[in-house]
Amino acid sequence: MLTRVRDFAEMIKFEHTIFALPFAYFGAFVAKRGLPAGRELLWITLAMVGARTAAMALNRLIDRHIDAINPRTASRALPRGILSVAEVWFYVAVSWILLLVAAWNLNPQNLPVPLTVKLMPIAVFVLSFYSYTKRFTWACHLVLGLSLGLAPVGSWVGITGTVPIPAIILGLAVMVWVAGFDVIYACQDFEFDKKEGVHSIPAAFGLKNALIISALLHILTVGLFVLVGVLLKMSYFYWLGILVAAAILIYEHSLVTPTDLSRLDAAFLNMNGILSVLVFLFTAADIFFGKMITLGW
Repeated sequence: MLTRVRDFAEMIKFEHTIFALPFAYFGAFVAKRGLPAGRELLWITLAMVGARTAAMALNRLIDRHIDAINPRTASRALPRGILSVAEVWFYVAVSWILLLVAAWNLNPQNLPVPLTVKLMPIAVFVLSFYSYTKRFTWACHLVLGLSLGLAPVGSWVGITGTVPIPAIILGLAVMVWVAGFDVIYACQDFEFDKKEGVHSIPAAFGLKNALIISALLHILTVGLFVLVGVLLKMSYFYWLGILVAAAILIYEHSLVTPTDLSRLDAAFLNMNGILSVLVFLFTAADIFFGKMITLGW
């Protein structure tokens, strides 16, 4: 059993939860303007684990036939028969249940049905629909971005029971950030996608233009984070964090060119994981220490 659970965790790349979880905490800390309660952080964490696990497992299920003929993905657990379709469906069901339980317990206004539960069908639809979009539109990267962009919005709702404008802009910032690095990631399947008719920005516009589009998305990311900071009247630490994030994105784009994608994994995993953690840490520091510095304490 432990071996099969490990195989499943490897299949869905459980460690990649680091891309979205820090931004879920970001939304919670900013909504609270301080440290959320332990139970709030617990349920936000479990909601994120449930949502991402279900989404990735569904992605592997829906794409298993494509994965089987793609040399890069043919070694995954489902194409090789290491895990059965029924097993993965079981994990999907458990993950959705976990998300529902977590959403139900995030009820700051003590409503009969929490707003998080009322909005949950939207998240389930986006998380489930993403895998089909690559079959008919190159905008699939934006749908993937939207699925992760829901993380800070959902945690904000879980803390306050409201969906203010800054929460929506924060979600958009995460959406275009994820879409930007997913475009880079899709470059490694450029030839396969064109041959098999899989839709992506690299397949539609070529590698050079895809990297330009990715860079534009990341410029927009920084601009949206700036807008969030202005609306929330953030202070020194936050702005330093955004400068660091911008530097990381510049470095990330320096790692890949249309003729050299050999360092793509470093750009995709290491840099973006570091970025999400650092932006959250600088934001948390701003919430706890920025006001003291402003007041001269």
